[in-house]
Amino acid sequence: MPVISTADFRNGITIIHGGNLFDLIEFQFVKPGKGGAFVRTRLKNVKTGQALDYTFDSKDKVEQAIIDKEEWEYLYRDGEFFVFMEAKTFDQHSVDKKIVQELLQFLKENTRCSFKLHNGEILSCSLPDFMVLKVRESEPFVKGQTVAGTNKSAVLETGAVIQVPVFIIQGEKIKVDTRTGRYVERVSE
Repeated sequence: MPVISTADFRNGITIIHGGNLFDLIEFQFVKPGKGGAFVRTRLKNVKTGQALDYTFDSKDKVEQAIIDKEEWEYLYRDGEFFVFMEAKTFDQHSVDKKIVQELLQFLKENTRCSFKLHNGEILSCSLPDFMVLKVRESEPFVKGQTVAGTNKSAVLETGAVIQVPVFIIQGEKIKVDTRTGRYVERVSE
């Protein structure tokens, strides 16, 4: 692992601090009138997601973690595990449900997901920012129901329930922002 000084800090790098992996969310170099300089940081624990504030002396050295980013395609569910395939080598990996739990409402077969790995251990998995999904169930459109800003619930092919405009009907494809779970636009075939 490379050792870096606080002068090498950049937002988004991952460091090892106290035996845990942390993403550096933000940092600020402070040079007071008296005393030595220091660096205020906001760190996010990669495994727990907990954020913490920590102050480093400007002369401190920390270990930078090397994070591999890979794209794997979701194939199928096998009990409590989800099977993904590497796009380049076609190797298959069983991923524990805990890692993909937050993605389940939008995860469907053949979706390419981004994985972050450290020393072969999966740290996180994320969906594409936008996905096109089919509306499985939706209340029919009723003429005169076009009040500005009116939305209705729709069930997507993955089972997720989101709010959509009243003109969206069953069987249509829509673009969804997977980060917020919001409707973006109707997609024509």
